[in-house]
Amino acid sequence: MSENKVKKKPVGKMVFMGIISIGLYALLLSQQDFLNEVFGKGGAYAFLPIITAFLFSFVHGSFTGDFWTVLGVEAAKKRKEVK
Repeated sequence: MSENKVKKKPVGKMVFMGIISIGLYALLLSQQDFLNEVFGKGGAYAFLPIITAFLFSFVHGSFTGDFWTVLGVEAAKKRKEVK
């Protein structure tokens, strides 16, 4: 009996991360004045834009990766060279 493993598509995770991504962008755009004030204080506050960029990168990247997986687009696998 042969077992064919079928990968389950991460539709739920994609939708969840998409909603989180939209929420983050909406929050960023609606609170620009407050964020500019806080991020511009200097000192330890200078790390906040960097942390924010990593957060956006993680959430949006996760959504995008799952989006392409759901569509069936996968990275090509490297073939071993035969000498």
